[in-house]
Amino acid sequence: MNGADLYFDTSAMLPYYRNEPATAQVQALLERIQPPVLISELTRVEIASAIARWVRMKELTEAQAALLENTINADIEAGLFVVKPLSSAHYQQAERWLALRKTGLRTLDALHLASCRTAQASLITCDETMHQAALALGIPSSFF
Repeated sequence: MNGADLYFDTSAMLPYYRNEPATAQVQALLERIQPPVLISELTRVEIASAIARWVRMKELTEAQAALLENTINADIEAGLFVVKPLSSAHYQQAERWLALRKTGLRTLDALHLASCRTAQASLITCDETMHQAALALGIPSSFF
C-alpha cells in the first residue's frame, strides 16, 4: 500500500508518538505501507497544541515535549510524512460542507477533510465523528 494515498488527521498521528488505545493499529499500518503519509499544516499546528496542553497538564515535562517535537520533525524530514499546505480552496470547501449542516463536522475537522479530498487520499482517523462525516461526504475513511 502506498502511504501517499493516505491522509492522517491529528487523532491518527498522535498515537504513533504516544501510548493511546489506537497506538498498536497506527504503528502496524505505518509498518505496512510505503511512505510518505500525507498530513497538513493544520496537523502540525494541532500537534503543537496537544504537546503544549500535555505540558500544562503535567503529562509531559518540557524535556519530553522537546524530544517529542524533535522526533516528529525528524520523521517529517526523513520522509515518513509529507506536509501539505492549506489554501483558500480548502477553506472554501470546508465552509461549503459546514453550510450543508448534514454532518457533525467542526471547523478544523472540515479543513482536514478538505485537505484529504484535495489530495485524493483516504482518511485515517481515530475520531468517530470525523470518520462518519468523511463517509457521508464521499471520502474514503478508516477508523482506528
